[in-house]
Parts: sequence; C-alpha cells; structure tokens
Amino acid sequence: MNKNKDVKGQAQKRINIIKGQLDGLLKMIEEDKYCIDLLDQSLAIQNSIKSLDALIFEKHLGTHVADQFRNEREKAIAELLRLFKRIHQ
Repeated sequence: MNKNKDVKGQAQKRINIIKGQLDGLLKMIEEDKYCIDLLDQSLAIQNSIKSLDALIFEKHLGTHVADQFRNEREKAIAELLRLFKRIHQ
C-alpha cells in the first residue's frame, strides 16, 4: 500500500474523530454538563490532536526531513528548531 495514502487515511480518520469529540463537547456545554466532565472531554480532544500531530510529524521526518538532510541540511535544522521552540513556549 502507498505509505502516503495510508498516512493520509489515518490523518483523515483522526480528524473525523476530533470533529465528533468537538461536537460532543459543544453539546455538553449547551446542556450545562458538569465542568469536570467538560474538562475531561476537552483533554481527550487535546490528546487526539497531539496524536494527529505525532502522525504528521513522523511522516515529515520520514520523508521531507530525510531528504532535506541530504540536500538542504540547514533548512531542515531551522524548521525543526522553529517547531521545537513553538512546542516549548
């Protein structure tokens, strides 16, 4: 199977899950659910987004970064440092 197609399918599946989680959270807010339950749902959404980020980052490392280290090493380092700084703000 085409690796890019597989990753794309996984990403789309995760995004659909996140959409459902967001819809669920919105419904919970509209129904004035208990704050801790809202926070639990929000944290679940954040974890789902982190999982999506990890999938995308893994693909980037395996494709673009690997190629950039052969041809554009400084660009790869700059992009990874920029991302690292954004994560650790």
